[in-house]
Amino acid sequence: MPDQNPPADHSRRRFLRDSAVTTVTTAAALASPAALSATPAAPAIVTSERLRPQLPGGVMSGDVTRDSAILWARADRNARMLVEYSTSGNFSNPVRIAGPTALAREDYTARVDLRDLPAGQRLYYRVRFQDLVHESALSEPLTGSLMMPASAHGQARDITFAFSGDEAGQGWGINEQWGGYRVYESMRRFRPDFFIHSGDQIYADGPIQAEVKLDDGSLWRNVVTEAKSKVAQTLDDYRGNFAYNMLDANKRRFAAEVPFLVQWDDHEVRNNWYPGQEIGAAEKRYDERNIDVLAARARQAMFEHNPFRIDSADPFRIYRSFNHGPLLEVFMLDERSYRGRNSPNRQKGGHDADFLGPEQMRWIKQALLRSRSTWKLIASDMPLSIVVPDLNPDVPKGTFEAWANADNGKPSGRELEVAELLRFIKQHDIKNVVWVTADVHYASATHYAPERAQFTDFKPFWEFVGGPINAGTFGPGEIDRTFGPDVRFVSIPADMKQNRSPAELLQFFGIGKIDAKSKTLTVTLHNTDGKEIYKVELPPEA
Repeated sequence: MPDQNPPADHSRRRFLRDSAVTTVTTAAALASPAALSATPAAPAIVTSERLRPQLPGGVMSGDVTRDSAILWARADRNARMLVEYSTSGNFSNPVRIAGPTALAREDYTARVDLRDLPAGQRLYYRVRFQDLVHESALSEPLTGSLMMPASAHGQARDITFAFSGDEAGQGWGINEQWGGYRVYESMRRFRPDFFIHSGDQIYADGPIQAEVKLDDGSLWRNVVTEAKSKVAQTLDDYRGNFAYNMLDANKRRFAAEVPFLVQWDDHEVRNNWYPGQEIGAAEKRYDERNIDVLAARARQAMFEHNPFRIDSADPFRIYRSFNHGPLLEVFMLDERSYRGRNSPNRQKGGHDADFLGPEQMRWIKQALLRSRSTWKLIASDMPLSIVVPDLNPDVPKGTFEAWANADNGKPSGRELEVAELLRFIKQHDIKNVVWVTADVHYASATHYAPERAQFTDFKPFWEFVGGPINAGTFGPGEIDRTFGPDVRFVSIPADMKQNRSPAELLQFFGIGKIDAKSKTLTVTLHNTDGKEIYKVELPPEA
């Protein structure tokens, strides 16, 4: 399906042409650094701090697959990105790359797409920026590392991954006195090979104030910026929301060590948005009321501020897959760009019942069918059976935001797509499919089985919910019984007061570990400081 939301300020072709991306094929270069001898060595570092570019967002890697990775960084001015990397932590015989120029039109972001990388090894990298006017002026180097997946035919190794979502929501921002985004530091200690950010990377519709009074009378003190003092409407507003989260030291440290796989949900644009929506009169905060205009600006900012690999055929495509060798393949869904309007969600078919849309549905079916990895991990930005009502002031009561419609009956509305995909998985005997998600601001573990379901044509499977990373804690939500969910664990009490602050340590993430010998997937859920609160071992289906 063609993208329905072309950018308000750039056409697709211009965005693709102007994107600050360099693709580097490096297998030969790694074996022989002389292969890049045309790339000049970095000039001597000058000492004038005024002349040196700065890197306010640190460095990140992402979209890692078996032989490639994106390196990302953001400067504070027009500057040239310079990259060195090596399989040695002391950077002996590094590959040097003169990367793209970070320009104001991309909010000074830049990335390098490394190809033909060595499988199964840790890659160390170092990033600097060179001032365009004073060429001898270099930023201080920032270093990072990432673990490359095993090759398809090589020896498998243990895999560890993390998942969560929901960041800087409900007015709970970066509180440096409390320790900032502590979940990122807790996840980092598990040394995951990659992190799945399941959406709500920002709360574009959630301004942050300097102080929030807690129930005990104490104050939660936020770092504040101009962009986070209002709802986001302009491109620069959305950019400022993404830049805000990179002010957190924990996130910058985590991002330098753990590759990101990111998707979006609603708060990257506005609560519970869908394509074609007009913001109603009951919502007073917005001057721009066309959601497609806002979504286009948000999408551009999201691509600029994340280590996305841009698809030349569809530069705004968010759904994609990542092969991590013989043990694991990850499938990232996009449940925003192609959905129909939010409604009572009881349709018998038609566009309004779309959630993935026809083209994405064809893609996920064929991608699962082609996969030869033991485990197939589907990252959904919304849970399957937790009922999520749309409570915006400009929509009628009884409108639903997620897959479930709360009728506990045969599939209807968006549930028709779930049934279609689950039936396909069963018909083709696709084994070891697990779902991870976030969105609802608490953690849970749910097992689905046909003997408990209204729709029975599927294989049993698990779904795990993480989050929030740093936002208000809510729930637990109502459960729709259509697909036979058995909720094995919920991280919060049933009678909890809503919108609990991060200070109560009710922030959550998940860790998955695949043992290379047994191929068993162990999933654990953890609280703010990393304490294990749930564990299940899943042996692979033969």
